[in-house]
Amino acid sequence: MASNINPTVRRRRLGQELRRLRELKGMTAEEVAERLLVSQSKISRLENGRRSISQRDVRDLCGVYEVDDHRVVDSLMQMAKDSRQQGWWHAFGDIPYSVYIGLETEAASLRVYESLLVPGLLQTPGYAEAVIPGTVPELTQEQLEKRIQVRMRRQERVNHPDTPLRLWVVLDESALRRVVGSHLIMREQLDHLVEVSKLPHVTVQVLPYDAGAHAGMSGTFSILEFDDAADSSVVYIEGVTSDLYLEKTNDVHKYTIMYEHLRAQALSADQSREFIAAAAKKHADSMS
Repeated sequence: MASNINPTVRRRRLGQELRRLRELKGMTAEEVAERLLVSQSKISRLENGRRSISQRDVRDLCGVYEVDDHRVVDSLMQMAKDSRQQGWWHAFGDIPYSVYIGLETEAASLRVYESLLVPGLLQTPGYAEAVIPGTVPELTQEQLEKRIQVRMRRQERVNHPDTPLRLWVVLDESALRRVVGSHLIMREQLDHLVEVSKLPHVTVQVLPYDAGAHAGMSGTFSILEFDDAADSSVVYIEGVTSDLYLEKTNDVHKYTIMYEHLRAQALSADQSREFIAAAAKKHADSMS
């Protein structure tokens, strides 16, 4: 059963606190690993929040760091316990990007640059049903259906009545022109983009072909930001076999500057809405 506790965020916060305690002690991850007879990579994974952490791990680390305050130890132990609970997405089985979903679920704002397809948070069911097997062709029908369900469930953040996700999307013109599924599916998808772009917390900008060379040509990325000051921003880069999460201040800053350049080169929100509507009409015309 999923709870209101986000295990991904709990692991991340716990990892940050454990890293802080290690640094206060003046120890390297390698030194800690030697003391506990574990690999250095395990210590790194625990600190970056990408691995579940047991209460025993927390107890052992607190022992190495000589944490005497039982309240601190108890708090960290509770965080470890919470981090092993399941989020709503675990009910759908093994989802390869579950870490990202956990972060997205907790994020206050999300900035996305996509070059080839409509972002998952803005996809219609028909578009998702066509694009997912196109990008991951070996999926079984059951796996496909689960991924579509997860994608639609993720969209609840965009439409949440109390705390909607602040979403800013820069979309390359290619995503509007490529026929995913059929012209009918594309027309419905682009009509949906026009409508959702009218929401006060959603901005969609199109980066047209004639914008020329731009900062996003090296690849797509997303920047997640959180309301809680304890949670630093994260740059997410999706991969085929593994994903990349960048949290260092300098890395996040560089991608933030890149995104500002993309927004500056893209059409305005109003111009983009007109552009998308015109592209939808072209798909409709191709159906006749």
